[in-house]
Amino acid sequence: MLQRSTLPAPTPLLGIERPALFLDFDGTLVDIASNPDAISVADDLGQKLESLSRRLEGRLAVVTGRGIDNLEQFLGSRAMFRAGSHGAHVLTAEGAVLRQAQALPDEVTARLSSFARDHNLLYERKAHGGALHYRTKPELEEQVRGFANDLAQAHDLSAKSGKCVVELVWPGADKGGAVHLLMQQAEFSSCTPIFVGDDVTDDDGMAAAVEHGGFGIAVGERPSNNASYHLDTVKDVHTWLNL
Repeated sequence: MLQRSTLPAPTPLLGIERPALFLDFDGTLVDIASNPDAISVADDLGQKLESLSRRLEGRLAVVTGRGIDNLEQFLGSRAMFRAGSHGAHVLTAEGAVLRQAQALPDEVTARLSSFARDHNLLYERKAHGGALHYRTKPELEEQVRGFANDLAQAHDLSAKSGKCVVELVWPGADKGGAVHLLMQQAEFSSCTPIFVGDDVTDDDGMAAAVEHGGFGIAVGERPSNNASYHLDTVKDVHTWLNL
């Protein structure tokens, strides 16, 4: 894998012909916190992203593992494309549904909740998935991932691992699929897709951007094979986006 720190900084956004932005949220637009609800978000971040989307004639989407309802608690309901739950739920800028998976089976959510309670972990229930956070107990990583993988296999689900989190979602729910779907929309025609993200779940999105003639920008230090450029911090992302 390529170390992100060896990659060059991206070309200034204004120098790219018809850029289309696919932006991860946690670790990319906002710094990661110990609890998903504890993130610090500037009051005007949603407004700034909406303004950037208008300048790009709609070619901007926030692509996140969070549920869209949860994302909107921090950004507000904005006129821009949104893909939540790793692409299981995708909305247009006007709020029309492009994709919406069903909720996880009750048995799965019950077992996730019970496991989290028994091991003093944070269970994050989402409309289209469920996540176990072990940031406060990193020594349980192997046990958490093993439990999640076994549960996913038993119910024909997918287990997605990230930074101190593992999430169960329906098969096909990934950020690459969200990019492919959004690239079919009129706003994204004849553009240069750019996926910006910091975690392993963003690699699919970067790969999809490359397939459509664009590239990925990695944030932070995690190794990646799918990024062509690198930005060190969330602040650097904001600077590059001219937010």
